[in-house]
Amino acid sequence: MFIVEGIKSIQEFFLSSYQIHTIFYNSEQYNLLPKLPANINLFEVKNAELEKISTLQTPQGFLALVHIPKNKELALKALKNQFTLVLDGVQDPGNMGTIIRTADWFGFKNIICSPDCVEIFNPKTVQATMGSLARINIFEADLPALLEKNTIPVFGALLDGESIYKTQWGAEGLVILGNEGKGISAEVIKKINKPVTIPRVGQAESLNVAVSAAIFCAELVRVRN
Repeated sequence: MFIVEGIKSIQEFFLSSYQIHTIFYNSEQYNLLPKLPANINLFEVKNAELEKISTLQTPQGFLALVHIPKNKELALKALKNQFTLVLDGVQDPGNMGTIIRTADWFGFKNIICSPDCVEIFNPKTVQATMGSLARINIFEADLPALLEKNTIPVFGALLDGESIYKTQWGAEGLVILGNEGKGISAEVIKKINKPVTIPRVGQAESLNVAVSAAIFCAELVRVRN
């Protein structure tokens, strides 16, 4: 199981296909709980107890244990006629959670992660998604093997690519974003047929990967609309 904290995030999972096992709550905030099915355990705790089990410096009054779903099988045909974010070695939980939340904001349904990405159900990742994890399909895949079988365009965020604002996106594709420090791995770069860059105007050496993801998502939605 994994931990979800805060009533708003817990409600997102309650309304999804995820199964909640137990909700720990502070009695002072019991009235904020929605009507729950009988198969969810409720466990009242004191503030001091909540502080011990919480991963936050300031607990939010509610903590839920949620079942980790079975690994979803990735069907390549399901990626057609849409754009999908592919994350290669993204290791910061805050960045991962922000990317998931951003993808949800812009209406993306799927994200593919390499095996060396940060654990999706890491408490910091879950917290950073602000409940969006409940709506996004996350798949783990060996990226070189996946891209070998893939038949749709592969875009990659690289420094020497075509400007994101001049790229001919078409109607579908995989958009690859790399590790915070190393970028996209050499093996995966070989599979990219459309390198794309966010043009630099100032002097910064690089962009945060979550910020880059937001810019890519916004541009893709703008072009498609």
